[in-house]
Amino acid sequence: MNSGFSPSEKKYMLSLARASIELYVKFGKALRLDMEDAPKSLLEEAACFVSLHEGAELKGCIGSLQAFRPLVLDISANAIASATQDPRFPPLLESELGKITVSISVLSKPRPLLVRSGEDLLSKLKKGRDGLIIKKGFFSATFLPVVWDDLSEKEEFLTHLCRKAGLSADEWRDPEGMEFFTYGAEEFSESEVKKWFWGRLLHAGK
Repeated sequence: MNSGFSPSEKKYMLSLARASIELYVKFGKALRLDMEDAPKSLLEEAACFVSLHEGAELKGCIGSLQAFRPLVLDISANAIASATQDPRFPPLLESELGKITVSISVLSKPRPLLVRSGEDLLSKLKKGRDGLIIKKGFFSATFLPVVWDDLSEKEEFLTHLCRKAGLSADEWRDPEGMEFFTYGAEEFSESEVKKWFWGRLLHAGK
């Protein structure tokens, strides 16, 4: 997987996500992507999450944890799913398209995190950097690294993640039978890219 995407690559990915959402919400059709027009760096298999916000409010977030298709296809499919299939939210309406901001998180390959106790988990988890997957039996959930912006303490992060998985809030304190996987993510949004291109235009005009 590529890392350190250029501003133009980020713009392409965000434009692809928005075009996929708008075509599906307006006409019920999936975008047919011409792979020859896509940047070659984005044709590698990679996993991503697409998130939609209206202001500070989440409106949808769907993604893949494992790479199994070209990144451009993963973005397009997850963009549509985030707008229409997130069970926590109603499907996005056409009238809401102009209100949302699209964000993308491109994930690195998850790696097992071996822990012996809750304290060991706290010591090994990298605050502000690690995305985390937890599994126990049929229960599982993940938090992207960006979630640290809202849940900045490790205990709080783990408590909410356990609840998301359908486990007891303190399940992580006795991790016997649990599996943990960490991953990194390159995260960017329409607002970030717009600021970069606007600043570039202003600089060019001087």
